[in-house]
Amino acid sequence: MVLAYEILKQFCFLDKKNVQRKQRHWEKIVAAKKSKRKQEKERRKANRAENPGICPQHSKRFLRALTKEKLLEAKHSGPRLCIDLSMSHHMSKKELSRLAGQIRRLYGSNKKADRPFWICLTGFTTDSPIYEECLRMNDGFSSYLLDITEEDCFSLFPLETLVYLTPDSEHALEDVDLNKVYILGGLVDESIQKKVTFQKAREYCVKTARLPIQEYMVRNHNGKNYHSEILAINQVFDILSTYLETHNWPEALKKGVSSGKGYILRNSVE
Repeated sequence: MVLAYEILKQFCFLDKKNVQRKQRHWEKIVAAKKSKRKQEKERRKANRAENPGICPQHSKRFLRALTKEKLLEAKHSGPRLCIDLSMSHHMSKKELSRLAGQIRRLYGSNKKADRPFWICLTGFTTDSPIYEECLRMNDGFSSYLLDITEEDCFSLFPLETLVYLTPDSEHALEDVDLNKVYILGGLVDESIQKKVTFQKAREYCVKTARLPIQEYMVRNHNGKNYHSEILAINQVFDILSTYLETHNWPEALKKGVSSGKGYILRNSVE
């Protein structure tokens, strides 16, 4: 009985020492953070004194308000982009997860753009697997500043204003027209079914266009002999957004077409 008591006493002593050690470690971390914040505050103060003409950094609240203002302005006067999600029921769970990630990256790029698009997710039902996947993967998805509708994009806008962007189109996109509504097919298809979005556009007699990859880029020799003009929706968006700001297709294509697609700009090989 005495032995058990001694063992318990020793255990309590060791546990107390462990608690004290953790407490000292935590106090060191807190002190280091305070010191770092103080140094950063002094650095910013010194920087403002040395550069009085430079505006102070905007607060996060101000930047969020500015982003919200730009996005709401795009709803009334900006270019419009639809993500056609009516084909999502054909996709596997893995493909839906990839699509949800692409939507997140697209929205993130749009928030950062000087001239954002107004985005509309069409054919998008709140009881669908893609909606659940977007909620699961994308923090704050329910508060995204965009339109969500169960309606199909073909019934939502006049057909003559629509341009379906698909790599299977014969027509290269020459410019971004603010009077048009551009559609991206929300389709991640690892089996690479041919012409799904192109055939859907033809069914509704809607104009189609492809990105001018063939006009400004050439195939680059690679070990796998792989060349593809099929891009993720966020990559297509990055190209459209960059072109809208620069009106320069080579610069825009360089932004969205990765080297892994097997294409490089023409002037890169001249």
